[in-house]
Amino acid sequence: MMTSVISAPDHPLPSTQPDVLQTVRVKELSERDRRRMLMHFLALGESDRLLRFGTTLPDELITRYVQKLDFVRDTLFGVYDSDLRLIGVGHLAFAPRDAVPTGADATTKERVAEFGLSVSESARGKGIGTKLFERAAIHCRNADVDTLYMHCLSSNRTMIRIARKAGMQIRRSYGEADAYLKLLPANPSSVMLEAVQEQVARFDYAYKANNRAAMKWLNSYLPGFK
Repeated sequence: MMTSVISAPDHPLPSTQPDVLQTVRVKELSERDRRRMLMHFLALGESDRLLRFGTTLPDELITRYVQKLDFVRDTLFGVYDSDLRLIGVGHLAFAPRDAVPTGADATTKERVAEFGLSVSESARGKGIGTKLFERAAIHCRNADVDTLYMHCLSSNRTMIRIARKAGMQIRRSYGEADAYLKLLPANPSSVMLEAVQEQVARFDYAYKANNRAAMKWLNSYLPGFK
């Protein structure tokens, strides 16, 4: 089970984040990103692994988790920094509605989605987690899923803060927090918004990759060039 359940008012997520968050580009991940995902998760410390996975997973189990990620069944999102390091990962896993607690009572749809989140320690406080969550929510709408499920430890203050910003009612029990977020149906605006966000994120990634390659080329001919 991924760690991050909540009942929310039937409205889209409000856009109340500072302007600085607009620079956070969330890109849908694919097979080619698997190696950087592994590097991202392995760099998490013990406390961060506990918050993300609900237990302190050793390196070998994290490696197995990444190896088994199914990019066809699930949807994964990431945020890259200027050095093409993956500094934030959101995992959106789809499951039958009766596969999660009280899921059958939360929706009439066949599926619900569960969201897990991790952000590198050096990249926190920049709104990356919020942007990943918002992207996951709009993707659910466009995938005809109206219920976004999250599960986290009650000590996971980041996820609790994100949940509260989304207007969710948080339930706590036995050291864990659960919630459902009810989403509006897809419409032309939500479909267009996701498409534009993905296009911009891909352009941003290509720009960073080209810039990094250019810097490597310059350094090979002009050592010490910055």
